[in-house]
Amino acid sequence: MNLALIAMILALLIPIYEACQDDNIWQKMLAFASIATKTSIMILVVSVLRDDWMIGVVGVIILSVGNAGLMLLANILKRMSELRP
Repeated sequence: MNLALIAMILALLIPIYEACQDDNIWQKMLAFASIATKTSIMILVVSVLRDDWMIGVVGVIILSVGNAGLMLLANILKRMSELRP
């Protein structure tokens, strides 16, 4: 159990490193979407291991709604860049 969580945390560090290294806004947004998805999967794994379904509901909400806000922000940034000469 602990080994799986440590592996998940190490996999979470990869997009964090990419977000810090790259200056392109789209690459940063992609990295943050990946972080949100991996974090929600970790929450779901912990909730199953602890047999606590209230934590699982939070993980599902983050998984389903969390990336929607990020995609709305991406569309706003795209529209703003189209309006600029």
